[in-house]
Amino acid sequence: MEPEVIEANILLPQHLSFKKVQMWEKYPKGHARGRHWKHLKQILQAENYQTFLFNEPNYVNIESPPSIYPSKKFCDITGFEAPYVDPRTNLRYANADVFKLIRSLPSEYVQRYLALRNAAVVLR
Repeated sequence: MEPEVIEANILLPQHLSFKKVQMWEKYPKGHARGRHWKHLKQILQAENYQTFLFNEPNYVNIESPPSIYPSKKFCDITGFEAPYVDPRTNLRYANADVFKLIRSLPSEYVQRYLALRNAAVVLR
């Protein structure tokens, strides 16, 4: 430093507001940076769930009435959302590539896919 500054006994702040804060200053070694996720057991202990009433919704009684929205349909082959249904086989599919695959499947494979979905129908 220059001698004039030393003689003036000017105290500079540790952190200047216009300077970018370095990560090692913001989070010293060993300190957490991100969000901490709690397990269900930790949430239940923190909430002291035994004091809740039985009809009051919480993490222990997750029963709810049926949804007012229609259930989502998923592709029988890929598992993606399926906006389409093959009229010949009744299998749901997500895109044209899967449709080509469905049309090339033997009848016994189609029956197995339908049985997985509990929609087994005897096809001719």
